[in-house]
Amino acid sequence: MEGATGETARPARILIADDTPQAAELLEAYLANEDYELRLAADGEQTLRQVEEWKPDLILLDIMMPRISGFEVCKRLRANAEFRSIAVLMITALDQPSDIERAVEAGTDD
Repeated sequence: MEGATGETARPARILIADDTPQAAELLEAYLANEDYELRLAADGEQTLRQVEEWKPDLILLDIMMPRISGFEVCKRLRANAEFRSIAVLMITALDQPSDIERAVEAGTDD
């Protein structure tokens, strides 16, 4: 696919951030046949490093991760103008209204 300047557009970059290998692998397998570049991160610190180095277009972010929670990762991304526009979808088994409210307050897109 070519952009308006004749440059070839790169595929969208998706960062899958989940400390449960099976969950990350399932998401990766689901997206593997699409035209995306995929990377994995296993904790909040690794997620932030990947964002700095790789600049993804979308982050599928687990809430309950070691070192830095998904809530805190999202807050830090939203506090940094360079990363504020990255779409963040939080993925979790948490189902309490207070958890959803906390995710929204942290800045998740969905």
